[in-house]
Amino acid sequence: MTETDARHFLTGRELTSEVLSALLERGLELKSAPRSSSALEGAIVALLFERPSTRTRLSFEAGIVELGGSSVTLRAEELQLSRGESVRDTALVLSRQVQAVGVRTGEHDVLEELARWASIPVFNMLTALHHPCQALADLLTLRETFGSLPGLRVAYVGDGNNVARSLAILGELAGVEVVIASPPGYSLADIDGPAPETGTAELVADPREAVAGAQAVYTDVWVSMGDEQTAAQRRRDLAPYRVDEDLLAAASADAIALHCLPAHPGEEITTEVLYGPRQRIWDQAENRRHAQKALLEHLLPS
Repeated sequence: MTETDARHFLTGRELTSEVLSALLERGLELKSAPRSSSALEGAIVALLFERPSTRTRLSFEAGIVELGGSSVTLRAEELQLSRGESVRDTALVLSRQVQAVGVRTGEHDVLEELARWASIPVFNMLTALHHPCQALADLLTLRETFGSLPGLRVAYVGDGNNVARSLAILGELAGVEVVIASPPGYSLADIDGPAPETGTAELVADPREAVAGAQAVYTDVWVSMGDEQTAAQRRRDLAPYRVDEDLLAAASADAIALHCLPAHPGEEITTEVLYGPRQRIWDQAENRRHAQKALLEHLLPS
């Protein structure tokens, strides 16, 4: 057994611009009528969590129920993976028991290996390199707010991480101009090397340059899972990239603030912006569910 014909969603590059547009339109339809689809009736979806989760777990479990399916939540320490069973064997067993599997893990290679051997769809709920389900929700929020996506400018400010990388990849497919502002050492160019996975995204150092003319100003935590040992240094280096009312004022007059959460008010974003009138952060969190339901309909066509 080698590569299969199953549809996977690992980085976002599996989609075309046309398919992405259709997914976002479908996400809006499902938001307006959350229980209008029974696409997963009779299906069981496994959700494998090697990393803690709030929004991902809630949105996928609730969304699967709304689509008429059932979910089985698996923790890494509860599986034989924790005792040395191979990813290949795990994929073969999952393929015989459930209709799809989502994975939230650290090493992206684990996800790729699972997808290689699985005969069912595998989708990325988060890895250290990519967070494409978050990017789907980001684009759905922008589509909902501004009516259309092509030509919008989105400024991501802060640590060049998996969220920034996925925003760049899917933003390019959607016709969104993505600008990522990070300090030296934190840029995706520093992390990925001479060929960063950023598509047409522009990488800059100055946060005010990034937000100029932007319709959205986006940030994420400064200390992600696995960064705890360098937390103090990261906070010092990223302090000039805090999203506050002054930085938001330098963007377009209709600009909104976005954050993938969890947030640390006073660090990467101020309390005033996080809970203020110009943010769409809580819509963005809700939109995880609607965007992911559209994705599951695509991955498991009836």
